[in-house]
Amino acid sequence: MPRRLSRFLIALLAAVLVAAPAARAQLFETKATEAYLIEADTGTVLFAKNENRPVPPASLAKLMTMEVVFNAIKSGRLTLDDQFVVSENAWRTGGAPSRTSTMFAELKSSIRLEDLIRGVVVQQANDGCIIIAEGMAGSEENFAREMTERAKLLGLSGSVFANATGLPESVSPEPVSKVTMRDLVTLARHMQATYPDFYRYYAEAEFSWNKILQRNRNPLLAMDIGAEGLATGYAEESGYAIVASVNREGRRLFLAMSGLDSERARAEEARRILDWGLRAFEKKPLYADGEIVGQASVYGGDPSSVPLKAAGPVEIFLPITSPEKLTARITYRWPLKPPVAEGDQLGTLKIWIGDNLSREEPLYAAAAATRGPLHRRALDALVELVQFWH
Repeated sequence: MPRRLSRFLIALLAAVLVAAPAARAQLFETKATEAYLIEADTGTVLFAKNENRPVPPASLAKLMTMEVVFNAIKSGRLTLDDQFVVSENAWRTGGAPSRTSTMFAELKSSIRLEDLIRGVVVQQANDGCIIIAEGMAGSEENFAREMTERAKLLGLSGSVFANATGLPESVSPEPVSKVTMRDLVTLARHMQATYPDFYRYYAEAEFSWNKILQRNRNPLLAMDIGAEGLATGYAEESGYAIVASVNREGRRLFLAMSGLDSERARAEEARRILDWGLRAFEKKPLYADGEIVGQASVYGGDPSSVPLKAAGPVEIFLPITSPEKLTARITYRWPLKPPVAEGDQLGTLKIWIGDNLSREEPLYAAAAATRGPLHRRALDALVELVQFWH
């Protein structure tokens, strides 16, 4: 690790209870009302704006639909050659009569699962989603519950699904389905890492079914920027949205954004923020594997503090033109009481770039601490009392 950068970080790091840095100007301005952009390898958050605000998913819900399907295939519950029958409900609600995104599946026909997947991924086919949902869970309602349960298992705390398509829920006066930009990026990153053999479908430029050729609805695929997918959506309440990934020159970014006022604005704004993310940052090592990050005070402990380290090397993407925008703090719950065993998770290294909390790295005790002598415990009790009254 460069000494200059190391000294800079050490000067910035302070062990605090729950402190946060003062507000700073954003590094990027966007017309989107919600946006979240990360670098995949390090998990660095490059940009965030209302990333935890819930919005209707529209067709972005199909990403969760496909995650359930891919997981079922990986676990052996399904195979790509399984056949699914087109019900009248799937045909009317999501097929040709619906006048929505469709792969034009014929009523009562049987379709291979792989063809249904490609129809959903490339054409965002609503009939394909409903056919799969009914075939897997008996009804779209049952499948939607499975989607929500699976989302919770993946840590998508702000996501709820009422159907497999993202179509408006006509039976409910208020929309039930909700997602956040943070959840969508987390989902996309998980799918790329967990299902690489299926993830490739999202980059397919076109798909033909029932003698009808349709092109991928993702506008970024034709821009020659290394786009890999993933999905677009529109909801009257929240405008035009997109979830995208790009992989260029060995660097992969994931983006989710919503609140644009047109398809053109969505495409232009997505390309602009992705280009900025690829060009405006460079990878920097912060801590080598095993390097001590800081100290945590141990209440009445012997010794009175223990060194902290991460589970491995810590790297981050820093703004090339404004590296001073980085600030970092160690946080842990005080008073930390003995005994402390080496390897115990004690705190978190939090790193901000501008206003964005860009990394949260768990920190572990690099040494042990036992209960200290009486005078040490008495002194720490006095310190705690003073801090309490303060």
